[in-house]
Amino acid sequence: MQGFGICHLSVVPMREEASDKSEMTSQILYGELLTVLNKTEKWCRVKLEEDGYEGWISTHQFTPISKEDFITYQGKTKQYNCDLVEYVWNSDKILLPISLGASIHNASLLNHSFDGNCSDPIFRKENLLLTAQSYLNAPYLWGGKTPFGIDCSGFVQMVYRMNNIALPRDASDQSLEGEVLSFIEETEPGDLAFFDNAEGQIIHVGIVMPDNYIIHAHGQVRIDRLDQSGIYNVDTNQHSHQLRLLKKMA
Repeated sequence: MQGFGICHLSVVPMREEASDKSEMTSQILYGELLTVLNKTEKWCRVKLEEDGYEGWISTHQFTPISKEDFITYQGKTKQYNCDLVEYVWNSDKILLPISLGASIHNASLLNHSFDGNCSDPIFRKENLLLTAQSYLNAPYLWGGKTPFGIDCSGFVQMVYRMNNIALPRDASDQSLEGEVLSFIEETEPGDLAFFDNAEGQIIHVGIVMPDNYIIHAHGQVRIDRLDQSGIYNVDTNQHSHQLRLLKKMA
């Protein structure tokens, strides 16, 4: 039985299995639309509208909506909260905190109001690094998508999403997008660098900055050096990741 919903909370964990003890594979932020694929008494397997990612969430952590509303709001111009923390409020003036990257364009579906700062609906590549630096020092969290915990691919996805470029959730899938670049000298600020392990699997991604720097989530969102070998950690004075691929996404 298929259904539709919207996340009415600031952030909801998405899990591999239908259990609170299961691994968190991603998060759903306020305002994200979803399709319900399967349902038990306490859990729903859902698919996110923006990136197609699937996982299990609690039945209490989203609001059901009609198919008609899902289709209508699916086509709306997308805008996101661009402050670290903001608030929406309901008709009773009760405040709900939301994080950077929340989907403000869907707030009216919940009868919520918002008057904070929104992302620019027009893509400007120069804004990518401004958005990326909003996440500086966010702690690394596997499956995370907020400034209070984020992983490398979640960081890249959220930075691009807030600038109206849709990317897949995982680094290996992100690496299949865009145009291949041969040398660091060909990159522009905002392009992506991908890194692999000894088996050749893409396991890490970061955003290229000017002058051979890179911003990425490793322990925390941080800035390190980038060269043809990989990421050179400025604190340990060692390479931490092996460069595999450079990509231009926009």
